Amino acid sequence: MDLHLDLPAGGRRAGIERALRAAVRSGRLAPGSRLPATRTLAASLGVARGTVAAAYDQLVAEGYLTARTGSGTTVARVPPAAPAPAASSAVPVPRFDLRPGSPDVHAFPTAAWLRAMRRALARTPAAAYDYGDPRGRPELRAALAEYLGRARGVLAHPDRIVVTSGYVQALALLAGLHRVVAMEDPGLAFHRSVALRAGARVVPLAVDAQGARTDLLPSTVDAVVLTPAHQFPTGVTLAPERRRAVAAWARDALVVEDDYDGEFRYDRQPVGAVQGMAPDHVAYVGTAAKTLGPGLRLGWVVLPERLVEPVVEAKRHIDVHTEVIGQLTLAEMITSHAYDRHVRAARARYRSRRDLLLARLRDAPVDGIAAGLHALVSLPPGGPREADVLAEAGRRGLALGDLASHWHAPADDHPQGVIVGYGTPGESGYPAALDVFARTLRSVS
Repeated sequence: MDLHLDLPAGGRRAGIERALRAAVRSGRLAPGSRLPATRTLAASLGVARGTVAAAYDQLVAEGYLTARTGSGTTVARVPPAAPAPAASSAVPVPRFDLRPGSPDVHAFPTAAWLRAMRRALARTPAAAYDYGDPRGRPELRAALAEYLGRARGVLAHPDRIVVTSGYVQALALLAGLHRVVAMEDPGLAFHRSVALRAGARVVPLAVDAQGARTDLLPSTVDAVVLTPAHQFPTGVTLAPERRRAVAAWARDALVVEDDYDGEFRYDRQPVGAVQGMAPDHVAYVGTAAKTLGPGLRLGWVVLPERLVEPVVEAKRHIDVHTEVIGQLTLAEMITSHAYDRHVRAARARYRSRRDLLLARLRDAPVDGIAAGLHALVSLPPGGPREADVLAEAGRRGLALGDLASHWHAPADDHPQGVIVGYGTPGESGYPAALDVFARTLRSVS
């Protein structure tokens, strides 16, 4: 094993001792770390083996190192002399977490993923591990074209698919190509920040019970970002007439369709993608974040032909291409239909959670329950304020999503509500989290 030591000028043995002490005290050599054999370190430093052995013996005597016959020399558990780090400013982990935005990562299909990875890597040529096409691996793009057409009604050709490191990268790539972008109000504030950082000017697009007001889109807007299957955070589905309206409007602009949880529809067939109505004017964005887990950092965008080269060139300058092994594994899961089986099982599991949520909150107005992994619990006018519910929940160790931060601009007359993510907790902790939430609502009523 290698060990880097900065040796000062002067005596060899004393210099090695000082360098080792400093490495242990600073924490650069962690407790339990194994050190190279004396012969190996002596050769790398250009000194006699006896010099290194004497330095090791001295630090063993001082308590910095531990030497055992047959086990080599390791760093002892010596507290570093460096100043103690500042207290962490991290937000404490709540006891009960019903915040939206994440699936149940405890349900990640580890066994299926490993099987798919072994099969994929066994037949992958070595050239796949070199720099590749910014659009992504052809195996995954072909698999996605088939899957999205079959499951989501997307008209996709592999050459028009770009694999990204999640939705955020796809949004940044697309926003960077447009001057004025309309985004739903309310909508995720972080996504607005992504578009702004990409250089776009963001304008609000109102949302009502029929979804985004696509009938009000002005001609000054270059692109609009929509969540038509299950609007976030209200949970409404874009009405058919508004889907037609935005498809017609997009003939002179671009629709960015965020299909973040389109696979999870509970009470009827999934709503097809808007992209199928206007494939030359809609950029369809999907990810594995909700179906598998956000830690994979795998997303995809199906592009109008005119945007393929600009997006590919922008992607090339950001990260060259998305990592390969995850792409190959997901492609194998899709083509073997292991992905379909996992999604069906997850859909049944999340539907049961949705039903339990409705049963525990039977007296509360819950919206957005037909699909997805979250619901909006509206607070009636004259009733408890959103801030009061969140504060009481916090006192009980429960984390919820707020509605206030999703508006483009604060206002006293905005509707009040809290967002419940029923995908976030594990199976065992979910019922208890709902019980705490129900008690919270009762206590502030």
